[in-house]
Amino acid sequence: MEHLTDRLVSWASLLDEQTREQALATARLPFIHPHVALMPDAHLGKGATVGSVIPTLGTVIPAAVGVDIGCGMIAVRTQFTVADLPEDRARVRRAIERAVPLGAGHDNRTVTPTAAPRLDELVERAVAAGLDPAGYAPHWDLQLGSLGSGNHFIEISRDEQDRVWAFLHSGSRGVGNRIAQHHIGVAAGLARRAGVSLPHPDLAYLEEGTEAFDRYLRELEWAQHFALLNREEMMDRVLRAVSEWVGTEVRERERINCHHNFTAAEEHFGRRVWVSRKGAIRATAGEPGLIPGSMGTASYVVAGRGNAMSLDSAPHGAGRAYSRSAARRRFTRRQLREAMAGIEYRDTEAFLDEIPAAYKPIDRVMADAADLVSVRHTLRQLVNVKGD
Repeated sequence: MEHLTDRLVSWASLLDEQTREQALATARLPFIHPHVALMPDAHLGKGATVGSVIPTLGTVIPAAVGVDIGCGMIAVRTQFTVADLPEDRARVRRAIERAVPLGAGHDNRTVTPTAAPRLDELVERAVAAGLDPAGYAPHWDLQLGSLGSGNHFIEISRDEQDRVWAFLHSGSRGVGNRIAQHHIGVAAGLARRAGVSLPHPDLAYLEEGTEAFDRYLRELEWAQHFALLNREEMMDRVLRAVSEWVGTEVRERERINCHHNFTAAEEHFGRRVWVSRKGAIRATAGEPGLIPGSMGTASYVVAGRGNAMSLDSAPHGAGRAYSRSAARRRFTRRQLREAMAGIEYRDTEAFLDEIPAAYKPIDRVMADAADLVSVRHTLRQLVNVKGD
């Protein structure tokens, strides 16, 4: 850990100057308490740094949560070992691709039987929150159980004992994005009208005790729960595909589901604060968590160490080293194929910006995080599924 200032601490041994300056700007906000914590995977974000933990007194910054509210990971350990799996891994990849809509704008055609009770729960929560999700996304119900694109993924992996895991990464899809964009805009409008000077417009905040704040928290919590149930729904579909592939019902040995884009009220350093984790997981002592690597690299099942200076937090992944456009200019499809050797995946140039070399080395990130989490399992990919 390094004290960059008395209000900014960092676990990132790889930190470019733009990201550092962005984090410093956030740390200078008057309502930060006690400091902003930069995770090992920190990189430039919209307004606030991705891979940062931002504790605020009496305020919440919508852009410090991000536009994919509740994004996170879920992992299930099955009873299978690698020796139980059929050799034809392309078959299960294609089955997962049929079961889960992939890519931006790709949703379910109908509400599936497994999604129906989860949607009933979300409708009840929306009514209680005074929220009409259709006002943000008319077909929000068809988004439940869909993956999205970018760095979202579904994987079948093996751990250090050759036990088989299913692992996926996704969030609140279009409805969560619309909710986030709306409240980022509300905060910016309030700041303009009040003449508030900010280091960046996307650091505009909502004040506790106002209707704007209360509405954001209600809708934020709903979107976070949508994201959690979205992962549960996809995982159930993935496990059905695995069951059909192996020819035996999956028996779950462990299931972990955690957010890495969220806000929660917590107590740190003697004060009640709103902790916004933008690309960071909560890692209280013993708390289970998931830290994925990039496409083709290892992922980790971890337990939190409860590090007070990190505000009980840990990284959420590898963190980008190159922007998507820069990665497309720099790397080739041949290099992607080399990086994915031995892993079943859909061989397409569409994934070039997800090549492992576009990210920080996950082993470096995990070394930087040694006092934040302990590693329980290391997962190596067997099958990788992504959306274009």
